[in-house]
Amino acid sequence: MSALVVAVLLPGLAGICLALARAVVSARGAAAAGAAVSVLSLICVVASWSARDGAYAGEVDHPWSTALGLHWHLGVDGISLPLVVMTILLCVLVCWSLAADVTSTTDDHEGAGVVLVALVLVIETASLGVFSALDLVLFFIFFELALIPMWFVIARWGDPGGRLAATRFLMFTVTGSALMLVGFVVIAVTAGTLQIPTLSDLPDPLTGTVPLLGGVAIAVGLAVKTPLWPLHIWLPDAHSKAPTVGSVLLAGVFLKLGTYGLLRVFVSVVPEPAARLAPYLGALAVAGIIASCLACLREHDLKRLIAYSSVGHMGFVVLAISTMSEVGVLAAVFASVAHGLITGLLFFNAGWLKQRYGSATFDALGRGLYTRVPRLGVVLLFAATASLGLPGLAGFWGEMLALRSAYEPSPALDRTLAWTLLTLAALGVVLTTAYFVRVVRRVLQGAATPRDDDIDLTRTEAGISAVLAVAIVLLGVAPGLLTGVIEPAVGAIVQVAP
Repeated sequence: MSALVVAVLLPGLAGICLALARAVVSARGAAAAGAAVSVLSLICVVASWSARDGAYAGEVDHPWSTALGLHWHLGVDGISLPLVVMTILLCVLVCWSLAADVTSTTDDHEGAGVVLVALVLVIETASLGVFSALDLVLFFIFFELALIPMWFVIARWGDPGGRLAATRFLMFTVTGSALMLVGFVVIAVTAGTLQIPTLSDLPDPLTGTVPLLGGVAIAVGLAVKTPLWPLHIWLPDAHSKAPTVGSVLLAGVFLKLGTYGLLRVFVSVVPEPAARLAPYLGALAVAGIIASCLACLREHDLKRLIAYSSVGHMGFVVLAISTMSEVGVLAAVFASVAHGLITGLLFFNAGWLKQRYGSATFDALGRGLYTRVPRLGVVLLFAATASLGLPGLAGFWGEMLALRSAYEPSPALDRTLAWTLLTLAALGVVLTTAYFVRVVRRVLQGAATPRDDDIDLTRTEAGISAVLAVAIVLLGVAPGLLTGVIEPAVGAIVQVAP
């Protein structure tokens, strides 16, 4: 069996086994096992990548249904590998967090803490499957597989009102997925294949009204998951009601399923319809950047603020994709990875604060965290400065590459329009700085009154923060570590000029 297949399926199988054995497994033991299984998946991915001898590492292609043309077709290239590694890293940290969470290790007799770990592992398998799938139907199956476990994570372990937020999340994403599937069927019937590499290499790209309608359906379906403004309205409530692990996975992994799909399926498979829709995608992306910044300037809940900021950061990713250029592809992947790491750290921090003070609102947190819980305050400051794009940290390169792609787009995006979008996106960078400075002034600084619930970073929290901080700094000072992996695979998404 291919090491890549093992890497994809192992977490989900382990999650099922843990759920079945929840009566005899402790929540802490399940979380430790989940972290170990995720590390094994990472080792399998690295082994597959090290042994690659073609365009896709660990590629397997077995007929699944001859009548329907379905294949069990998996493979990883420089576009998907960074997202695969980031997904596994975040799942390891989530399991580490659950292993040290007292509330998850003293759960009820039904083993709810074990079930939560199992759901995380199923989500991990589904996400790895999306990033590895090279068959449209297989892509869709993995895409859908992640939805139900995330609904349970938000509804069962979230705050009061979590069930409503989870149901809204499910309804939006299922509707988007249905549209995406319609688009897949249209493209498959038109081209006669479901295999993504074959569709990407068609000598005559799909053109005409039917492929355009299929492209619109695919774009809208993926835009819901990204989420692209104004289809983002499910996100703030889902984040604010979700438990910490749910918020980390939603922001760090789930949103990337949409942006990855826009690259791998939309731009690559239907380039002509994508070129016609690119101006609209770019305009909506920039509208999302500005709208999310304005929402953040008025927000008084740290988790909701981070959620709205994710809409803005995904706007930079979609803006880069809409340029349909080599730099745009590079920017989209880099910014997606940077956002996953930075926002993961932000949501971990917000969750730790909420656990201490009962709420993530500014009033509940109070002022002067620098004095009251200095190490927690420093982590929040670091994550905020990384998110606003401070040079030397990973977020800087994601935003700057996105702006660079808009400065010199492909012919698909009119240069005058692109420069207008560039100007507005640059304004978004300024507004992002403004709302994070507001957070620093309102929560970290000011007169401090010590409280009984002022508890600074624990060892586990410090360890998780250190792992993410090192990754953010490493990609900030040595971006070539990531761009060197992405660049050779850019040609699989857009036509590379000779």
